[in-house]
Amino acid sequence: MASGSLNSPRGGYLFAILAALLFCGNGVTSRVLLDAGMPAERLSGLRAAITFLTVLAWLLIRDRPGITVRRADIPRLAFIGVVGLALVNLGYFIAIKRLGVGVGLTLEYLGPILLLAWLRVRYSREVPLRVWLAAAVAFAGCMLVVKGWQFESLDVFGIAAGLLAAFGFAVYAWGAERSGHSYLPGTTLLWLSGTASLFWLIVTPPWSFDWSMLASPEPLAAAAYVSLVGTLGGFACAFAAVRRIPAARASVVMTLEPALAALIAWPVLDEVLSPIQVVGGGVVLVAVMWIQLQRSAGPEEQAPPFPGHRQPLEEQSDPRVG
Repeated sequence: MASGSLNSPRGGYLFAILAALLFCGNGVTSRVLLDAGMPAERLSGLRAAITFLTVLAWLLIRDRPGITVRRADIPRLAFIGVVGLALVNLGYFIAIKRLGVGVGLTLEYLGPILLLAWLRVRYSREVPLRVWLAAAVAFAGCMLVVKGWQFESLDVFGIAAGLLAAFGFAVYAWGAERSGHSYLPGTTLLWLSGTASLFWLIVTPPWSFDWSMLASPEPLAAAAYVSLVGTLGGFACAFAAVRRIPAARASVVMTLEPALAALIAWPVLDEVLSPIQVVGGGVVLVAVMWIQLQRSAGPEEQAPPFPGHRQPLEEQSDPRVG
């Protein structure tokens, strides 16, 4: 493969599946906080801030050189952090609040198709038709699993928010793959969550929020889960995945999220799956298996490194770029 960082597809697919598993509880858990009155932008900022502080503490203890990046890459990482990480959270939370978890998730997973369209339009890449078909089949499966046609309300603003989440999904997945040519996942996650946190601190200052809503155990536990498991764990695995496989392929695998969420809800919440949902889950699994069985991705599927990148990460004497 063209990049030394994209040389472990099996591990990449495994990390993408793990990311989907960690992400899958976010919808219902986030809805607890949103229904309790927490604004979507505040929840987005909380997720980003806790992720940033946790990763920073980890790197300070275990890998201090991993905190630094090249000065020229800071604006690029800031753009991905704000336009990708911050907006995907905001759009997703507004969408699930106004349209329901199922429709919000379905709209977000238009992201893989947007990624492929970006490769075609911006870079004139001839991505194989089978990759397009796998993304389309995965999206169709998501629609069936979550009954994506059953809107809680036909809300134009909610639909726009869901499309914003899809756009943010594509931006952060693509940007994380580009960053992965030069930096380890922890470094990428630190800078993306840090710039997203700074953005939300400016837009929604902490003193403007009534923090008493987190005083009771249920919303506090929900906030901890969303921030540490669904966000930190999920994004860490997603970023590790796109260092090993192209972002378009990783994002197709992560469409397992709604199928896994429905599967977990069956025994835990006693939400029996209808036949059409079972079929949808099977369709998503077919798409995920299909993308994994395709031959190794060529350069036409891969994101280019940041300008100035000279060699694959594994070939450097220091496994970071400082």
